[in-house]
Amino acid sequence: MIIDILTLFPEMFDGPFSHSILKRAQLKGHVIINLHNIRDWSVNKHKTVDDYPYGGGAGMVMMVEPVVRCIEELQSKTAYDEVIYLSPDGELLNQKITNHLSTFNNLLILCGHYKGIDERIRTHFITREISIGDYVLSGGELAAMILTDAIVRIIPGVLNDETSALSDSFQDNMLSPPVYTRPYDFRGLTVPDVLLSGNDKEIVKWKYEQSVERTKARRPGMMGERREG
Repeated sequence: MIIDILTLFPEMFDGPFSHSILKRAQLKGHVIINLHNIRDWSVNKHKTVDDYPYGGGAGMVMMVEPVVRCIEELQSKTAYDEVIYLSPDGELLNQKITNHLSTFNNLLILCGHYKGIDERIRTHFITREISIGDYVLSGGELAAMILTDAIVRIIPGVLNDETSALSDSFQDNMLSPPVYTRPYDFRGLTVPDVLLSGNDKEIVKWKYEQSVERTKARRPGMMGERREG
């Protein structure tokens, strides 16, 4: 998979993309992540990428020309399955979306900034808009990191144990069951005996029951979605 990210602040990605699972995924060749500074496509010597909004109002707006020049140049070299804009009013990110996106070959992600991007970009060049939650960030960079991590970790071969991603919360519209590790007894707090029983059938049953109980208590709406599916 190739993920091209358009941003005004590529240096923000250095830490998250240089460690842990994302680093290993790149080293193994499962994903190529390219960062592109939108200012490189600005048409003036000052590398201007924003201007005042027509009609007045506070804040600045990312200009259509440098963003579109960047998108079109990249599209001339790569056929993208989706051109994604990260926006608070996009569709709310969930596991179903990340599962779907992880099956693609090429993604382009645009990080907005300031008061947003010129609407003509959204109307004519963006194929999908995604939000990571009903709140506003200073820019789309953090959201792009979250989206990229959520996609990459479930690409086959990225995790050492590929079944690990399949047991994550939300994969079956269920929350994951509780997990434990050593020591067995910590200050009188012990691990459920069934997990040490060696009885695989009973362990699977316990985990399922715990998932159902936790989902009903914390995300009851998910159970309805599971039945409908």
